[in-house]
Amino acid sequence: MLSVEQNERITRVGPGTPMGTLMRRYWQPVAGEAEFVDAPTKRVRILGESLTLFKDKSGRYGLIAQRCPHRLVDLATGYPDAEGLRCIYHGWKFDTAGNCIDQPAEPADSTFKDRVHITSYPLEVMGGLIWAYMGPEPRPLLPRWDLFVMNGVFRQIGATVLPANWLQCQENSADSWHAMFTHGWYANYLIDRSESRGEAVNPFMRSTAAMFTNNPDERHAYERAEYGMLKRRIRRGETEEAHGWKTGHQMLFPNYVRIGKKGWYAFQMRIPMDDTHTWHLHYEVIDPGPDVDVPPQSVVPMFEVPVMEHPDFILGQDYVAWHEQGEIADRSQEMLGQSDEGVILLRQMLLEQIEVAERGKDPINVFRDPAKNESLSLPTEHYGDFSDYKDGAISYYDTGRYGYIDEIEALYQQAKQRALQKK
Repeated sequence: MLSVEQNERITRVGPGTPMGTLMRRYWQPVAGEAEFVDAPTKRVRILGESLTLFKDKSGRYGLIAQRCPHRLVDLATGYPDAEGLRCIYHGWKFDTAGNCIDQPAEPADSTFKDRVHITSYPLEVMGGLIWAYMGPEPRPLLPRWDLFVMNGVFRQIGATVLPANWLQCQENSADSWHAMFTHGWYANYLIDRSESRGEAVNPFMRSTAAMFTNNPDERHAYERAEYGMLKRRIRRGETEEAHGWKTGHQMLFPNYVRIGKKGWYAFQMRIPMDDTHTWHLHYEVIDPGPDVDVPPQSVVPMFEVPVMEHPDFILGQDYVAWHEQGEIADRSQEMLGQSDEGVILLRQMLLEQIEVAERGKDPINVFRDPAKNESLSLPTEHYGDFSDYKDGAISYYDTGRYGYIDEIEALYQQAKQRALQKK
């Protein structure tokens, strides 16, 4: 149980707050490049700030203040040219650094525009995402985690805005025991409910519910690791030689978790929009192996995943648990048990690293050496090759309603055929 003050310290993310100060030490994704295929602007809410993201006609991205300082029109309604973004009301134009570079209604010899500058933040593009840095200079390197820089893979991004504080999402990954109940017992309840109404049941939901119920976890362990926290698990009938124990799952501090098996990987990314909303990204990578030709992706596809009342996919079941804790869970009212050791460790690490950031030092996972940042690889559980998956295409959105399942299925079939040819 945390005190009210401690809970405020690790949940509030606005400017000047302890957690906001820590989060601003990290590059945060603010959009997918796919969002700019058909639109030049996006309204962005990130770390308690409302901003405008735009792409000018020279292909440069800019993240600037929400409103034009002239008459306070929202700049997301603006339109780009080769040099920047122009406000629709009186034509003031801003470049990607937030400088006002044109005021067409002012006298030709006016220097007024030279004295106008609005908030702007530096951006970089990596892995199909647009990243912003909102912290103090000198800015650190954008971490090149392996999934963002791997070659010869298929990527897709599922995005959801959740009406809940970011920490409720991240704590889920430090709470391995929830899987048996949320994805087993609760999923079985939803299946029974659907069947009693004569409704079709998603086959993948049925198989995963059976797995979590019939082959449950029996032991968990949590420990500090180089990049955050390592989670270990042993399921019924396994020994400590099992991959879930020897390799485990990595939680990347402060707000990602790495999941998956060989050939299928994902980051779940919990991006704080403000104190009561989280932009949740499921960044999925399919690697069918060197024998399969993966078509190049000019843009990493991105799609919306809804919050459902009765979800029939795993991540949707998590969504329910997260937002039903309330907008910001009052951790001073909790009754934690021994099974909550991972959650307790995560909170300790957050409080520790907040103090590091408050002292002006670099917290964990802030990188400044390019040699160490070339490709930050993470160990992943190994359960055979991609072609060994017997249920066809593997994706976290196995209902087939979300994501690019057909493309993944084609890669799987190609990998399967190549494996058969080698035998």
